[in-house]
Amino acid sequence: MKTSRVARETAIIAANSPISASRQTRSSLTATIRAFAAENVVNVAVKQEEQVNDDSSSLSSLSSPGVSDIEDALMSSAPRKRKREINSPAATVMRIPPRRPILKSEDVSPAKIKRGRRQPAKKIITDTGEVAIQPPANWEEIYTAVQEMRKQVLAPVDTMGCESLAEDNRSPQDQRFQTLIALMLSSQTKDTTTALAIRRLQTSLPAPGLTLSNILSVTPAALNALIHPVGFHNNKTKYIKATAALLAERFNNDIPDTAEGLMSLPGVGPKMAYLCMSAAWGRTEGIGVDVHVHRITNLWGWHKTREPEETRKALQAWLPREKWHEINHLLVGFGQTICLPVGRRCRECMLSTKGLCPGAVAPKNVSVVKRKRKMEVEGEVKEEVDVVVKQETEDVVEDARGYLSR
Repeated sequence: MKTSRVARETAIIAANSPISASRQTRSSLTATIRAFAAENVVNVAVKQEEQVNDDSSSLSSLSSPGVSDIEDALMSSAPRKRKREINSPAATVMRIPPRRPILKSEDVSPAKIKRGRRQPAKKIITDTGEVAIQPPANWEEIYTAVQEMRKQVLAPVDTMGCESLAEDNRSPQDQRFQTLIALMLSSQTKDTTTALAIRRLQTSLPAPGLTLSNILSVTPAALNALIHPVGFHNNKTKYIKATAALLAERFNNDIPDTAEGLMSLPGVGPKMAYLCMSAAWGRTEGIGVDVHVHRITNLWGWHKTREPEETRKALQAWLPREKWHEINHLLVGFGQTICLPVGRRCRECMLSTKGLCPGAVAPKNVSVVKRKRKMEVEGEVKEEVDVVVKQETEDVVEDARGYLSR
């Protein structure tokens, strides 16, 4: 059978290659031949004319002293053992990361978190045919547990809330005005920032400080600079200046004594109005529902509302009136310390361990794992434990029906 010149050359090259102990695959042999051909392409091109006339002479030229042998290509690809000289460096450091931890991990024991069942308020028809609202079945137990937790932790609202920012040495009229200004600044702002802004107004304005007359006389630019750290300070500057003008014109230099009158002021909504009525006038006419009250009561499953005003109406339908004033202060502090908007501390919450909160979540359990590091010095292998790896796992949550979830 007649074969091509390429096939004959390939056969001779393979025959001249050394016999390897390991099995050679087709891909490895092909790679070796390509590497050898690329290395000697210059010499092959020089003798291309002689190969056309005589195939045997071309094959003999591959093994001539001027051309590298295929064995050199095969041996150069294999790793060679380096011989250590007398004056070579004595220490060689290498790190060998283990596939799994060698030492026992110091895991934090996960808390048993039980997810409660939603028990919202329901509409019922009484014997007389009237429609009434039945409170959530476990609301009193939840309320009492939150009161116990609030006694153990001091929240920012306890010391820097809007109710406590007015100066004690001022007249009742000035105290009511300062309470209203504090509530207007507190929107979308932390209590610490609000307290600092009120203190700056009390000390930076001309004597006697934060009063209606000074707010009327101060320029908008100066007022904006004093309340700059609070959120939406540009809009709040306009609202405060407009409110001061209305108080002097329509309310005899005092704040309104009704919720409707307070809500007629620029930038004052239902939450500020009802909180101001309780703090400034000592009359509770409604529940002040902010983002904490709205978020937490929906998290407990008491109702399913979309806006704070809708939450206020849902709570006032069944919550006893004597708790209307304290529920805002209670849940704001609870939302600042335990039931945070981001990263709720369900492990520290009594409601999660008792199975009262339908929104209980299991935070990630961070465990610290120590690993060994191997070092070769002077030909000896030494081990040191100085590699720390943090691993995160999720706890298992058991709901009210006994099912396990993550």
